[in-house]
Amino acid sequence: MINKEQREQIERIKSRADKKIWVTFQKEGIHCYPAAATDSMLATGDEYDVSFLATPHRHIFHFRVWIEVFHDDRDIEFIQFKRWLENLYKDNVLALNYKSCEMISDDLYLQIAARYPDRAIWIEVSEDGENGALIRYETSVPTLSMEL
Repeated sequence: MINKEQREQIERIKSRADKKIWVTFQKEGIHCYPAAATDSMLATGDEYDVSFLATPHRHIFHFRVWIEVFHDDRDIEFIQFKRWLENLYKDNVLALNYKSCEMISDDLYLQIAARYPDRAIWIEVSEDGENGALIRYETSVPTLSMEL
């Protein structure tokens, strides 16, 4: 049995909880990294050579998007959120083109932040579910103080 003090503590913890929902979706895309053909750090000629990335190639891009919610009762309904995100690519609002996973994430963030302002958003984009990036766009960014 939970006593009154414990219940109040639980309610305080719940009220300060960092709440996010997340959705996943996939998008087929053609992708390349033109600099891979000429950058000596990439076109190494040995087992670490990735110059082949300069040629356009297909990926299934996997997305996982977290967005901050402010209450427990479907602040953002995740099926609707997922369908809206998928339609950004279907309706050509966004395009994958030759962008890195980080660039794709940044483009997607701008669309989400315009529709859902002042919310923390985390976006994970991967190539074929194997390699990718996770970027956390936080609403509260610490300010830097500089002493003169």
